[in-house]
Order: sequence, then structure tokens, then C-alpha cells
Amino acid sequence: MNKIRICAVGALAALSLSSCHIYQKYEFPAEQSQIANDFKKASEAQVDSTSLPYLGWEKVFTDPKLQSLIRLAIANNKDLKNAKLNIDIAHAQLKGAKLSYFPSLAFSPNAGIGQYGGNKMPRTSAEWSYTLPLAAQWEIDVFGKILNRKRGAKVSEEMAQDYEMATRSQIVCGVANVYYSLVMLNQQLGLTQRTSEIWKEQVESMELLKEAGRTNEAAVVQSRANYYNIMSTIPTLEASINELNNTMSLLLNTYPQTWEVTSDCNFTLPDNLVNGIPINYLAVRPDVRAAERNLAVAYYATNSARAAFYPSLIISAQGGFTNLVGSLIKNPGEWFWQLAGSLTAPIFSRGQNIATLEAAKAQQKQAMNTFEYTVLSASSDVSDALVNYTKNVEKDKYLQLQVDQLEKSVEYTNELFMYNQTTTYLEVLTARSSLLQAQLACIANWHERAAALISLYQAVGGGR
Repeated sequence: MNKIRICAVGALAALSLSSCHIYQKYEFPAEQSQIANDFKKASEAQVDSTSLPYLGWEKVFTDPKLQSLIRLAIANNKDLKNAKLNIDIAHAQLKGAKLSYFPSLAFSPNAGIGQYGGNKMPRTSAEWSYTLPLAAQWEIDVFGKILNRKRGAKVSEEMAQDYEMATRSQIVCGVANVYYSLVMLNQQLGLTQRTSEIWKEQVESMELLKEAGRTNEAAVVQSRANYYNIMSTIPTLEASINELNNTMSLLLNTYPQTWEVTSDCNFTLPDNLVNGIPINYLAVRPDVRAAERNLAVAYYATNSARAAFYPSLIISAQGGFTNLVGSLIKNPGEWFWQLAGSLTAPIFSRGQNIATLEAAKAQQKQAMNTFEYTVLSASSDVSDALVNYTKNVEKDKYLQLQVDQLEKSVEYTNELFMYNQTTTYLEVLTARSSLLQAQLACIANWHERAAALISLYQAVGGGR
């Protein structure tokens, strides 16, 4: 008997030594690829609290009307509420994993009555047998099964927090995008309405010139046609504004209504906040952090699959009060207790455990591939936003110069037509149309620049 016990202890010790790696905490596998190595260096770099990823949204979007809408969206948006509930779910799962270290208790009272040998016995309390047991069971975490489940649950909770941050960033930047789109359309609508008034006056002038014999009916008809063309774009702009108002209402989780926006087209960020290497911004981007933590979840899942090959050590205890002793009924009752231990090793389930481990290893490789793609995709987002912003600033300079020249062209062409008649009405029409298109292009380019800044802020995970 002693030899058997020594052999069992020796085998347990050998298994324990061979499973030491199961207890190791997750470490980021920077050596597996250049992308992972670059990311590790970026994440270990010194943090600049004034850089764009760490700026709160109130410091980026300073318009009071926009700030009010963002606060309303954060308070009411259903997607953000669901993301917060996912954190609660993950926290509950972590709590359950931690409680797995403690014994489980069960109380299962029972009672019965019986008849023996066909003899009728008086119905006294002696006929009744009863047991009032309290059972406890405790799994000793020798091979890290519970430990890896707990660590995996902890990382899953952190992932849920990352996804909540990503959802918050999307909502903040989504509201800002819709807001500045409304600003752009309102600016375009105002410009179009002012231009339509000028063209209306032009039609009246052309009618007077015709009566004076200084132009013909063709010029009058052409001026009316262009006035009607300008007027036809106003309903389209108004319909687009209505659609954006409805989109804003949906983001704010309220009924459709008209939202007040600013008339100021000034939205910029300091230059020192939009320069830098994209990889340095990605270390705090929520979806990248979540993808990196998913590597840890896969790592602990693989460890749990390995731990399934090793025995389970369970200690159980039972105690209580009963009047049933052996096969006899005894009255009054007495206290009793039992203590036992069991070591269960998988034998016939080894093939299933091997398949589970192989699947876990494959999922770990998938997590690494997903992480690398997420880093590359995020880097592309940041690079695109930076280039778009830079090029739109450059483009705006030339658009402003174009507008200045076209304003002079309209002035000179109109004077030549009205007083000297050395030019045709077609040239006046062309100059005015070109000016309107250039002015609209200026407004659209301003919006593209603002959208690029918003995209950049979201691409680096802003929205705190």
C-alpha cells in the first residue's frame, strides 16, 4: 500500500513539473513578427499626455452646440449602453471565475417512511428516517485549470472596456461628422439663396435692357433659365439637411427634429497634434488594444486545453444530522460527518483533448493574424487622415485664390456687358456660374478638411 501511495505521489509530482508552463502569465509575442515588434516598441514609448490620442473630446470639439449634442448622445445612445452592459457581463463572468477557487456547498434534506416484512407497525416517530446533510466540494487547482479561466476572464473584461471606448469614440466622432455636415449644407444653402437673389436681379436687369433695345429675347430667356436652375438646387439641399437632422436624432436616440448648428466654419487642430508617425498613435487605439488582448485570451484558452490532460483533484466533505445509522432506524438522531478526496485523470477522453488543444492553437494563430491586420488597418486609417488633411489645406489655398479671381472676372465682365457691350451675356453667365461653383467647392473642401481631422481623431482612438 505504501509503494502504491509513493508511486502516485511521484507521478503527481512529475505531472506538476511538466505542467509548469501552464502557470506562466501571458507575454506579448513581439518576436513573432516585425509588426508585433514595432507595436511593442510603440506601446513602451513615453506617453505624451498632450498628444491627440489622449485629448478629451471637449478639448477637440470646442463648439458649445456640438458639445451639448455629444453629451446627449453619450447619455442616450443605445449602442454605447449595450457596450457598457457588455462590461457588466464580463465583470460577472470574472467574478464567477474567481469564486471557482472556493468550495461549493449544497444542503439536501430528505426523509422517508417504510414497512418491513409485511408487518403493520404503529405509526410512531420511530418509523420515519431522515437525514439533514450539508455537502461541500472543493477542486484543488493543481494544474492551473481555474487559474487560466480566471486570467482569461480578466482579459475579456478589459477587452469589453476597450470595445466600450471604441464605441464611445465612434459616437463622439459620428455626432461631430453629422454636425459639420449640417454646417456645410447650411452654408451651401445660404450661399445658393444669396446667389439666387443676385440672379433674380440679373433677370430683371436683362428685361430692362431688352426694353431699351440693348439686348435680345434670347439673353432674357437664358437668364431666366439659369435663375430657375439655381432655384432647383435649393429643395435638394433642404432635403439633404432634413436627412442629416434625422441622422443626428437617431444618434441622440430621440425623435426627428431640427438641430441648431453654428454658422462658423472654423474648426482646426494645432499643427503639432497632427504630425507624427502613425504607429505611435496606435498603442492606445481601442480596437488595436482589444485585438492585442484577444491574443491573451487565446493564450489562456490554449493553456486551459493543455490543463485538461492532467488529473483533477477534488476534496469533498459531508456532515449533518440523521436518525438513520447503518440499516437500522434509530431514534433520536445523531450527528455524522464524512471526508473524502478523489484524483480523476482523463483516459478515454484523451483524443478529444488533443483535438481541443489543436483547435486552441489554431485559434491562437488566428488571433495573431487578426492583430497584425488590425494594426495595419489602423495605421492606414491614420495615414489616410493625415494626408487628406494636409492636401485639403493645400487645396484650400488655391480655391481661395480662384474665388478671388472669379469675383473680379464677374465684376469686369458685368461692367463690359452693361456699359460698353464689348462682351456677350454668355460670358457674364459663364463667369457667374464659375464663381458659384468655386464658392461651393470652397465650402465642400472646408468640410473635407474637418472630416479628415475628425477621422484622424477617431483613427487614434480619441473620444475620452
